[in-house]
Amino acid sequence: MTLKEFLEKIEIELKISKSSEHTIKSYLRANRELIDFIEKNPEEINQDDVKKFLAETISQKASSSIILFLSAIRYSFSNIFQRDPTLGIKRPKKERKIPSVLTKDEVRKLFSVIENKKSKLMISMIYACGFRVSELVNLKVNDFDLEEDIGHVRQGKGKKDRIFNIPGNLKKIIEKQIKNQIKKNETYLFSGSKGPLSSRNLQKIIKKAVDKTEIKKSVSPHTLRHSFATHLLENNVDIRKIQELLGHADLSTTQIYTHISREELKKIKSPIESL
Repeated sequence: MTLKEFLEKIEIELKISKSSEHTIKSYLRANRELIDFIEKNPEEINQDDVKKFLAETISQKASSSIILFLSAIRYSFSNIFQRDPTLGIKRPKKERKIPSVLTKDEVRKLFSVIENKKSKLMISMIYACGFRVSELVNLKVNDFDLEEDIGHVRQGKGKKDRIFNIPGNLKKIIEKQIKNQIKKNETYLFSGSKGPLSSRNLQKIIKKAVDKTEIKKSVSPHTLRHSFATHLLENNVDIRKIQELLGHADLSTTQIYTHISREELKKIKSPIESL
């Protein structure tokens, strides 16, 4: 079996199981890189080949990258050849890194330097609703119920739907954006000259805005999602409600924000002060 035939079969299996486009791309890339590196036909790949690839190419990468790679290989070979060349290979423990978070003042500064109205609305909505970038760019004009002040994220991460609240101070701007898109016969809330926007568009907007401020932190669109969750926690919103707003399947994923809320940590007094 050629590499091309193997990848086509993998793609068919992934589409049948309704995997996301991101998963399909990641799994195909992992298998392509392994086979290109080992220089064997797909059916000849064995456990030693997988170990060699790991040791010489991605052993220094984050644990999540190694786990994703092994999952991609296991899925593909199990489905196509009914065997698992990753069997017996120990998975590294997934690292739980504390994400970068902006203070409320830093969020204000970021918004203040974005002059383009559409760009400002997009960035504001990521922070205001805790969107993933993929969720924002896939919002459609019919995903909004302006009478109820809610919107719907359709098929977010893990193929889950959820609702979000439309912030009062953004409602009129969002309503105007919806009307403009409908006039242009556009399906998506935000679009460019070549159709729906990409995550790259959002990253460029954020980078350009950060460069205009004195913010020294590493900031990406996802930083605003982290900031949304952290600031809700600081406002004493129940963590299970935050879990639902973020679309987390597991509460343990949301609980990382209990470790990064600086304002809450600053309220804790040392026991020496009560002596």
